[in-house]
Amino acid sequence: MSRAEAVPTTARVRPSWTLGLLRNELTTTFRRWRTLALLAVLAGVPVLIGVAVKIETGDGGSFGGGGPEGAGGPAFIAQVTNNGLFLVFTALAATLPFFLPMSVGVVAGDAVAGEANAGTLRYLLVAPAGRTRLLLTKYAATMAFCVVATLVVAVSALATGAVLFPMGDVVTLSGTRIGFGEGLWRALLIALMVAASLLGIAALGLFVSTLTNSGIAAMATTVGLLITVQILDQIPPLHAIQPYFFSHHWLSFADLMREPVYWDDLTKNLQLQALYAAVFGSAAWARFTAKDITA
Repeated sequence: MSRAEAVPTTARVRPSWTLGLLRNELTTTFRRWRTLALLAVLAGVPVLIGVAVKIETGDGGSFGGGGPEGAGGPAFIAQVTNNGLFLVFTALAATLPFFLPMSVGVVAGDAVAGEANAGTLRYLLVAPAGRTRLLLTKYAATMAFCVVATLVVAVSALATGAVLFPMGDVVTLSGTRIGFGEGLWRALLIALMVAASLLGIAALGLFVSTLTNSGIAAMATTVGLLITVQILDQIPPLHAIQPYFFSHHWLSFADLMREPVYWDDLTKNLQLQALYAAVFGSAAWARFTAKDITA
């Protein structure tokens, strides 16, 4: 008997099975009405911001400050009327504290618990899927949603900015001028950085999803933890532990609009997200592989 014939059929089909499982998970995730509704809301936020800025400036008002970076986000909104590309940065700064992570929390929280609640989880665990491969597939689909959701905000903001405001060379936060093409490249990098900033909450939501068979409970718990961490991150006496909150360095993406780019906080943010993904991803694996699946 040859070596190929000696390999069990299930072992030989694992790569194609994994790709098929991932493809099916992505299709299921992005066809849900809940997911489409979340993406529609995210796409609408930049439009509302752009229209509000247009109306305000059309009435003779102005957006001068934009608020401090620690509270209201980087001061991008003051530049929107001069260059519509800044609407991309403004929209990402506006959606990152709550709308984007809330959407990710809903998708991640429902990943495993939703299947258990629907009674389909045990059918997904038949050979050759396995619990580890299924959990990795769920997290991969959630990461894909992080990227898609962020790009939806960015593309909607770019289109709205192009319609309502002039487009051209970009003045960085350092006061230097870069070309429009370079500005678009920076906008893409910022969108990818924002998507990477959501990996921690995605892993946390997946872990919570393995603790219960109720999708609604998992989603509510994840969003509740998000709100709690956001509140704690604003309490001054907790400054010693705040750098370890997954949301602490979220707005560091603004440093990509400096010349030269400030990498310190950007690197800290990526390291922190990787740490949360590793810790809560491992916790989710430990819980899910030992869980008694009854639904």
